Amino acid sequence: MTNQVQPAGAIGPIDGQKQDAEKTPLEPAQQDYKEGRNFLDNGAYPQAANAFHNALRGFEEKGDESGVANSLDRLGDTCMAMEKFQLAIDNYLKAYEICNKEEDSFSIVALNKKLVDAHRKLGEMDQAVTLQLDVVNHYHLLHNPKGSAEALITLAELYEEMGDKAKAADAYRTVSAIHKNFKHARMAQEFEEKAAKLENA
Repeated sequence: MTNQVQPAGAIGPIDGQKQDAEKTPLEPAQQDYKEGRNFLDNGAYPQAANAFHNALRGFEEKGDESGVANSLDRLGDTCMAMEKFQLAIDNYLKAYEICNKEEDSFSIVALNKKLVDAHRKLGEMDQAVTLQLDVVNHYHLLHNPKGSAEALITLAELYEEMGDKAKAADAYRTVSAIHKNFKHARMAQEFEEKAAKLENA
């Protein structure tokens, strides 16, 4: 999954039904959501925010929780683009509640990554680290070494920003060990050197 909440409507129709589905006009909320994504992609952030707000209202009226979560997620993305970080957090947390209720762990991780970024931008490093530890744990439980390594690198960067060199070095050393397991000698060496540099600073 990418860094967005998974839309329930992402499952496509069977090939024979695809043409019929394309002819069917989108419902107003879906149309607003689609327009919002286009505005967001093109940097028209106020228009994107307006479209996602309209989509949110439409999905709420229909009782479509997946649509509500996706609209909140995209509103958060729009707020991030506008550097309204606290508003982004508010929207992401509302989407998180829905995903948590649905036990959608992949969407929760995607939202956690975005929340880490927003808290980091606000200088709220303790919250960012707590959330990033959840992301690390998620990939560890899934036995996903690539995801684990990427999450640990972000964790190390957060610790560095906080001035906690020992924890940053420890995280980099764990990344080195992951690469060592997969015979990525050059990458393992690179992260080992990062850890050593921090310890000797």
